[in-house]
Amino acid sequence: MNLLPKSAREFGSAEYWEKFFQQRGKRAFEWYGSYLELCGVLHKYMKPREKVLVIGCGNSELSEQLYDVGYLDIVNIDISEVVIKQMKERNASRRPQMSFLKMDMTQMEFPDASFQVVLDKGTLDAVLTDEEENTLHQVDRMLAEVGRVLQVGGRYLCISLAQAHILKKAVGHFSREGWMVRVHQVASSQDRVLEAEPRFSLPVFAFIMTKFRPVPGSALQIFELCAQEQGKPVRLESAERLAEAVRERQQYAWLCSQLYRKAGLGSVSLDLCDGDTGEPRYTLHVVDNPTVKPSRDNHFAIFIIPQGRETEWLFGMEEGRKQLAASAGFRRLITVALHRGQRYEGMDSIQAELSARVMELAPAGMPAQQQVPFLSVGGDIGVRTVQHQGCSPLSGSYVVEDVQGDDKHYFRRLIFLSNRNVVQSEARLLKDVSHRAQKKRKKDRKKPRADDTPEDLPAAPGRPIDKTYLCCEHHKAMIAGLALLRNPELLLETPLALLVVGLGGGSLPLFVHDHFPKSCIDAVEIDPCMLEVATQWFGFSQSDRMKVHIADGLDYITSLAGRKARPHYNVVMFDVDSKDPTLGMSCPPPAFVDQPFLQKVKSILTPEGVSAQPCFRGATGEVPSVRPQTDGRGK
Repeated sequence: MNLLPKSAREFGSAEYWEKFFQQRGKRAFEWYGSYLELCGVLHKYMKPREKVLVIGCGNSELSEQLYDVGYLDIVNIDISEVVIKQMKERNASRRPQMSFLKMDMTQMEFPDASFQVVLDKGTLDAVLTDEEENTLHQVDRMLAEVGRVLQVGGRYLCISLAQAHILKKAVGHFSREGWMVRVHQVASSQDRVLEAEPRFSLPVFAFIMTKFRPVPGSALQIFELCAQEQGKPVRLESAERLAEAVRERQQYAWLCSQLYRKAGLGSVSLDLCDGDTGEPRYTLHVVDNPTVKPSRDNHFAIFIIPQGRETEWLFGMEEGRKQLAASAGFRRLITVALHRGQRYEGMDSIQAELSARVMELAPAGMPAQQQVPFLSVGGDIGVRTVQHQGCSPLSGSYVVEDVQGDDKHYFRRLIFLSNRNVVQSEARLLKDVSHRAQKKRKKDRKKPRADDTPEDLPAAPGRPIDKTYLCCEHHKAMIAGLALLRNPELLLETPLALLVVGLGGGSLPLFVHDHFPKSCIDAVEIDPCMLEVATQWFGFSQSDRMKVHIADGLDYITSLAGRKARPHYNVVMFDVDSKDPTLGMSCPPPAFVDQPFLQKVKSILTPEGVSAQPCFRGATGEVPSVRPQTDGRGK
C-alpha cells in the first residue's frame, strides 16, 4: 500500500489526508519521532496548566501521551474528517477533557488570544512544500492565525526538519512581528548510536517562537540557537547567522550518518565548538583503517593530541595520522586537537566532555555498551600558554605561545592563525635556574616542578631565549650550507656579508650574528609587525652588524640588482612564506624561484656566493635548497 503522494504539493491538500488516514486506518503515524524522543524539549517549553492547541494533529499519539502526564487542557484540530472521527472514538472515555475538532488552521474559529501554546508536529513542513506564490500565501494565513490565537507570552512550538526554505519563512515571519525566535535541536544522530540504521540523516529541530507585545518603533530582533536539551541558548546576531548555524548541524548529522553506514570516506575533519561562545574547541580527524580485522575491542578509539604537538607530522598531516591509526590497531581512530584560547582541566574532563559527542562518529558494528578507549602520549594533555595575540594587516591574526616539548623543554612559537598547523618561527626557552628564581618558585608554587601548568610559566620577559639552539631543520641546513663558501674552520675568522629575506622571529639572523663574529647581516621583512614580535618575544635586537629593512624581499633584491654600484653578498638566505593556507605547509611564493628573479639574486652574490632557501617546509621537516654560485669554471 503506497501512502506517499504523487507530488510534494499534495501534502497541502485535504483530499490527500482524507485518503491517507482511510488507507492507514487507526495505526498511529508519528512525524519526526515519538513522545519519548520529544518530551525533553516539549516539557521545557510547555507547562501542564497551560491551554494547548495542536494543529494538524493527525492520528499521532503525542497529544494522548501529553494528556496522560498532566497536560489536560489540549484542543486538537485537523483538516481530515476521517482522522478527527478516529481520534474522538479513541479518546472519548479515557481522556474526556481533550477535544478534537475538524478545522482549517488557516481559518480557525477560536477567539483571539485563546491559547498559551500552539503545538505543530510536522504540519508546517507538510504545508510548505515549495516557494510558489499560492503555497506561500497559504502559509502566511496559517502563521497569521497562529499569532492571532496565541496570548502575549505564548509560544508557537513547531517540530520540523528545518529545511532551508521552511526555516527562512518561519523565522522571517515571526521576527518581523517582533517575536523572540529560538531554534532548539531536539534529535540528532546520537539518538541512533549503535542502532541498525538512523531514522533520519537530518536532525529534528523545534522552533520556539515567543509572542511579545508590539512596541511601536522598536527594531529589536532576538535569534537564539539551543543545540542540546540541557545546553544554554546562544544568542546570534541575525536570521542569516541562525540559518547558517542550523545548516552546520544538519551537515554534521549527515556526516555522522555517512560515517556510520560506511568506512573509508577519505579525509574527514570537523570542529566541535564551545556551546556557550560558538568558538572552536576541538578539531577532530576521522581515520579509518580497513586493514584491521574486526574484533570486540578494536572497533574505535579516541586519541588526544597533547597541546602544542598538533603541528608534528604524526598528528598534523594525513599520512602521519594514517600511520598513527595503523600503529594503534583500531578500525577507526579519531584524533582530537585542542584549540588555543580554550581552557582544559585535564584528560578526565576532556573525556567526560567528548564521550557522548564522539560516539556519534562510531562505526557500524560496534557492540552495545562498548567502552571506547581514550589514548594520548604520556597520558597528559600537554602545556600551552598563549603569551601574545595580535593582528597584522599583512599576515592576519597571529599568536605567540609557549609549549612544552618531549624533553620537558619549553619552546616559543609564532603561529599565523590562517595556517594554524604550521609553525612560522620557533625558539627554545632557557631554563630559569637562577638562585632567586628557585627561591621564588619554592615560595609561590605548591605543586612540584613536574606538575607545572601554564600559569607556572614565567612571563615572557623573564624567560630568556636560548640563542644557541636552532629549532627549525631548514635553518640548520642553511647554516650548514655556509660550508660551501670556503674552509669551515676559517668561517669564524672571515668577514661575511649576508642577506636574510624574511625575519619571522629572527632566530636565523640572530644565530648567524652571535656565532659568526665577523658577519654583517641585512635582514629584509615585509611586515613591520613581525619586527615588533621578534624584538619583544624572541629576543631579537639590531646592532651595528645587523640591520632590518622593512620592504618586500622581491622589490628589495630587484632594487639592489639594478644599481650600478650594487652590493655583493657572500650568502643570500630566503626564509619566506607563501601565506597560502591551502598548501598545508610553508614554502616560498613562486616568484622567489622564478628564473628571472634568481638571475637577480645571482647578480648580488660574490663569485663564490651561496643562495639558500627551503623548497619545502611542513610538519614533516624541511628540505632546503642550497645553491652555490658558479664562476663559469664550475667552481
